[in-house]
Amino acid sequence: MAETENRHDLDHILLRVREKNQSYNQYNFSQVQNNLLKSFFDLAQEFDSLHDLYRICVAAPHEIMGLECSLYLLDRELAHLELVCTSSDGVVVQENRPVPTGIYPSTESYCTGDTYVVPIYRKPLSVLINDEAAADDDSGLTPASLLMGLFVISPVDNLTEENRFFFTKYANRIGYRLHNRLIAQQNIQHLRFINSLVMDIEHNVIIPNMYFRYLFNQLKKKIFEIENLEKMMIKVKDSSSVSPEQCHSIISAMSTLREELSGYHQEIQKHHANVSLFLESLFRREHFQKGHLVLQPKRCLVENDIIKPQLEQYRKRLEAEGITIYEPGDMAREEFPIMVDIGLLSQVYANFFSNAAKYTREIRDRQGVPRKVLAYGREILYDFFGPGQNAIKFNVFTTGYHLGPEDAALLFTEGGRCSNSSGRSGSGHGLAFIKHVIEMHGGTVGYEKTEQGNNFYIILPLPITKSFSLLPNPARK
Repeated sequence: MAETENRHDLDHILLRVREKNQSYNQYNFSQVQNNLLKSFFDLAQEFDSLHDLYRICVAAPHEIMGLECSLYLLDRELAHLELVCTSSDGVVVQENRPVPTGIYPSTESYCTGDTYVVPIYRKPLSVLINDEAAADDDSGLTPASLLMGLFVISPVDNLTEENRFFFTKYANRIGYRLHNRLIAQQNIQHLRFINSLVMDIEHNVIIPNMYFRYLFNQLKKKIFEIENLEKMMIKVKDSSSVSPEQCHSIISAMSTLREELSGYHQEIQKHHANVSLFLESLFRREHFQKGHLVLQPKRCLVENDIIKPQLEQYRKRLEAEGITIYEPGDMAREEFPIMVDIGLLSQVYANFFSNAAKYTREIRDRQGVPRKVLAYGREILYDFFGPGQNAIKFNVFTTGYHLGPEDAALLFTEGGRCSNSSGRSGSGHGLAFIKHVIEMHGGTVGYEKTEQGNNFYIILPLPITKSFSLLPNPARK
């Protein structure tokens, strides 16, 4: 069976070679046109980057035929044309550069002004063109769905009919090469995303999930206590007389066990809900389809829906480290809903509180009183992102020694660990994850020294609505 398939594949390749040879004989390209094609193919193999391929597409006809060329590609949503490279400027780095009047997506070549515009298709079009049966199937593939951009040439007066036909074929070769290069780039981006996601899962899910081990060990101890209590009850049952004190002791022990087991049950439920939230936010189908984290923003009250649940997860650990927790008294009363990805922003605060448990240090205040404190809060930043574009700053403060310039520069970088992390477990991934998530929300992150310690913060844009526009700006009084 394998030999038959192999022979069939070889026969198909041989047929395509004959068809190509016949087509090129019919095309009867000139020496100049053949040199342009060979230059394009050779240089596309010589240069590896996508930007270099853009440059080759426009440089070859410019240098060999003296034509001005521009390369336009459709954006990811296939809705808008974007100029990516010209023979005069090279790769265009300016975003949202306006497309000249008369240039529009089309499945047919056309002239506009002094330019000739040729459509560029991604690879599958060759199947539709060369195989009538494939063109009649119900796959849904059409030239419009396969259009990936335009190749624009000027001056049009210098183009003979033979040259126009040649550039139709040249645009096909551009499409095939771009298709392969873009797919390769997407694969690389997907691999990078998966590597980053593995670190997110390890840092935000697997390590915190070890808390289950502690809870299970505690449950095991309580089960052992129940066994002992059972033995005690058997002895009492077999004895001739049972004193009220013995009954009271057994009932008291059973009541204590019930309360403790109930507490552990609640902790397991909360921890399970938290882990489930993190897993859902990290394992969304959209992440893998797009090759990057995809936000699912929902309207929420940040303190009530995100900060407090995460603080409860870490409260016992923080208190075990001797850290006093200060919660703002007015934040809930003045809080207003904003649109954020609850799962991902919850992981942001989980990272903040985890770091606080590791790195908060005791200091002495101005009166010499020792303090080891974690506090959180928020404040409005007026016009932070521009006139009328207010922001909200969320702070997480901990007491301790200030970070030096070198350590501060490492914050929010992948793998960056400060000098005070010696002997402390960690990967240096948490703050980098925070930075990535907040920037996806259109915000920014930062660190600042305070009188008694260190403040880490995130800044998120506030939606421009009537209610937010009515917030008083002290600077405008």
